[in-house]
Amino acid sequence: MIRFLQTPGPVKKVVLGGMLIVICIAMLVYLIPSGNGTSGNSNVQSVATVDGSDITATEVRNTARQMAQQQAARYGAQASMIMPFLLQQATQQAADQLITRQVLLSQAQHLGLRVTPKEIQDELQHGRYAATFFPGGNFIGETEYEDMLSRANLTPALFEDSVGTDILIGKLQALIAGGASVSDAEVRKEFAKENTKVKFDYAVLKQDDLRKALHPTDAELQAFYESHKKTYANSVPEKRKIKYAVLDLNQVRGTVQVSREDLQAYYDQHRDQYRVPEQIKVSHIWIKSPLPDADGKVDEKALADAQHRAEELLKQLKGGAKFEDVAKKSSEDPGSANVGGSLGWIGKNQTTPEFEKAAYALSKGQTSDVVKSSDGFHIIRLDDKHEAHLKTLDEVKDQIEPILKQQKAAQAAQKEADALLTQAKAVGLDAAAATEKIPVINSDFFGRKDMLPGLGPAAQFMDAVFTAAEKSPPEMAPTSQGFAVFQLLAIKPPETPTFEEIRSRVETEFKNERSSVLLSQKTQELSDRAKAAHDLKRAAKELGAEVKTSDFVLPDGQVPDVGSMSGQAAVAFTMKPGEISGPINSANNGVVLELLEVQTPTDADFAAKRDEIRDSLLQYKQQQLFGVFVTNLKDEMKKSGKIKVNEELIKTLAKGNSEEGI
Repeated sequence: MIRFLQTPGPVKKVVLGGMLIVICIAMLVYLIPSGNGTSGNSNVQSVATVDGSDITATEVRNTARQMAQQQAARYGAQASMIMPFLLQQATQQAADQLITRQVLLSQAQHLGLRVTPKEIQDELQHGRYAATFFPGGNFIGETEYEDMLSRANLTPALFEDSVGTDILIGKLQALIAGGASVSDAEVRKEFAKENTKVKFDYAVLKQDDLRKALHPTDAELQAFYESHKKTYANSVPEKRKIKYAVLDLNQVRGTVQVSREDLQAYYDQHRDQYRVPEQIKVSHIWIKSPLPDADGKVDEKALADAQHRAEELLKQLKGGAKFEDVAKKSSEDPGSANVGGSLGWIGKNQTTPEFEKAAYALSKGQTSDVVKSSDGFHIIRLDDKHEAHLKTLDEVKDQIEPILKQQKAAQAAQKEADALLTQAKAVGLDAAAATEKIPVINSDFFGRKDMLPGLGPAAQFMDAVFTAAEKSPPEMAPTSQGFAVFQLLAIKPPETPTFEEIRSRVETEFKNERSSVLLSQKTQELSDRAKAAHDLKRAAKELGAEVKTSDFVLPDGQVPDVGSMSGQAAVAFTMKPGEISGPINSANNGVVLELLEVQTPTDADFAAKRDEIRDSLLQYKQQQLFGVFVTNLKDEMKKSGKIKVNEELIKTLAKGNSEEGI
């Protein structure tokens, strides 16, 4: 059985790694509750106008907030600290995506594309919203549907209108990308490119060996220092001296209390995160179908034999044999045979349709008859089953409580830091910190990349310190562990070190530069000698290079000392047996290849992968075609004045988002 998420190959790489150049951001505007807005009336201003339709500051702000929150979730406890930076970054991206979405919607409408209520209903029931509104295929009910939408400041009409917009843009995408095609010759060429293997001898010269043989004199090093003096100018970075008081989140967190009402409110707002889809736990015994021949035909006798073997195994099970023992001995699924055939928990659309239908029809503990699918014959046992359900608050409160504690601690620490800063500006940092019984730390001179006691890694804090003006009043900045209020005491400007001060560094850089030049020269000489004598091993021996032999390797493979075959070493796939390459630079090595053998894939291999390669190429071409279409469409609309963008307002929003945070 082939499970897509566990199967490597070109199709998976395209689907998971090469998403469409333009991604329509469904519901991003509508599903985000509106904020308080920026000062003045900037929220009602138009960030952009697309074919007469305005994209407002509110839409951009809300979309940027959602994008930043999604990114911040990866940073755990530090999320609140970096939120201003994420918001600033997300603002321009949000504006671009909203403009692109409106461009596509406008074009779809101009082309006469339409969406029916039935299509919207099908999308809600069977598309990406099915798990939310139709868990297990059953509607959650009109009341809960409306309640869920209302918590996002939505009505069913607004929500369904946006779903229709996504469907409409999808139709446009299908219309444009439908013009892509792939010829048989292209499929064959791509298959050969991906599956041809080569084997070669290769001679290796190592830069480390050349570096060790260098023993520069003081005079040589002094000359090197003088010739590179510009690179050493002000290379001793600026240093600063401060005093600071730290408000540690960990200490604040210990005083924070989370009520049942807090837990309930968070649970209600994030209910979708706790929905569990229908899942089954299954084991299977798999007998593979024979592969098709070069003409795409399957040997019927071999197919019948595979079915017969599966039926014999079923007889063993019915005769009392233990399922796990039969699977370990006879199953042809290498991923599950060694664990008694267990596939673990799986959901819908993770197996072949025939397998899925049979598995979901079983009762717990029941074993199927032989099930024929597109990839062979299966005997399936249903080990357990979870119905689709919503986890209760009690089940997830242990997950929610740390999140709320972190949020409350960040808010409390921010409040305390603001109060300390205000007082420090009035009476001085020492007096203010003493009142709050917070110790003040006086630093020595330090660089931007140094780490100060009590702070941990603190890039934003260091940025604040190194942009503060001399004799400025106390300031506050976030750290990885909370906040710190600091005052700049002194600045030591950058310096140019003397030769004596950095002699060790000069020697290292001299050896690196000289050995790199020598490596290039010797690798070129190795290639020239090998080609002249038609003998790589002889030339390698003369120059002290080590000769090795590779295994058969694919274009995406790795070879020791050579590295990736997709780099300069890819030349091996263009060579003929006996041919010697030019010099190849690979990290700190110089390499010369002599091709020994080319192993081309068989027609049977091609027949087995032909459809997969064709799908991969077609999806890639569709992406390219649609991407070019979107780029050209936007360019044309900008030139004709149908797209007008207020760049200054976007910059203002980015700055406002960064300062406000969430």
